[in-house]
Amino acid sequence: MRTESRPIGKLLEEFLAAAYKAHPYGEPVVGHMSDLITLRRDEAETFFKNHYTPRNLVVAIVGDIKTDRVIEMVDNYWSRIPSGPKREPIDTVEPHQLGQKRIEVEDRMQPIILVGYHRPDTFHKDASVLDAITDILGQGRTSRLYRSLVKEKKIAIAAIAISGITMGKYPGLFLFLAVPAKDHSNEECEQAMYVEIERLKNELITPEELAAVKTRAKVNFLRGLDSNSGLAQQLAFAETLYGDYHEMFRQVEKIEAITGEDIQRVAKEYFKKRNRTVAMIVPPEEAE
Repeated sequence: MRTESRPIGKLLEEFLAAAYKAHPYGEPVVGHMSDLITLRRDEAETFFKNHYTPRNLVVAIVGDIKTDRVIEMVDNYWSRIPSGPKREPIDTVEPHQLGQKRIEVEDRMQPIILVGYHRPDTFHKDASVLDAITDILGQGRTSRLYRSLVKEKKIAIAAIAISGITMGKYPGLFLFLAVPAKDHSNEECEQAMYVEIERLKNELITPEELAAVKTRAKVNFLRGLDSNSGLAQQLAFAETLYGDYHEMFRQVEKIEAITGEDIQRVAKEYFKKRNRTVAMIVPPEEAE
């Protein structure tokens, strides 16, 4: 497989490898190319038997059902399958980053910049605040990054924030992404993102902006429940991530309790230079 055909994926792969020095989150999901080339059939089968088991499975059934009948069917079809080995927790803890890390991936495609900050896991008290910050800075056309970089300065064609690029059971990364507009650079977008991040640290958001964040959180939650498939997906996700599907109903409540001071405190706590990893796609250096 040629990395030139998938530069965005390669950028993310290199970004994670640079951001993590110890935790498995820094490794590619399917492994490195050398792993795939040398993988034997019996190794793949063993992995499947150890991990794709009922012990690791969550099933959510939603609709006009008869509970006793459903339980009977599940037991009939699944009880015959070996439960598989017990999952062992990951003991490795990613150490605190001691300074900013920067990497470049050379490619002739559109420049892109990623800026990531280490953040706590989804069980942490600040997780809901980071979700709210995602909405404020980088979700949709009303977000601060889009308004600043795309609409006003016109230095980017896209600018977003993502509160976590991993599932969140362990400390992850808060990600900012920008795609420079024609005749503009990664560096311009990077500095413009820092302006908005610093503004969040130094100025309390307005009550109106905070109220809008909370309203959107409620609306998005309810929209996810307007179909059987949406409800099943949210139930299964919450049970898989938190070990308790009831947690899905507590997320809006947590965001509702957030204050402007919480937003400012969390931004100052995690969006620090030494906690930052920067990765970008740049034009290849031409040979002399």
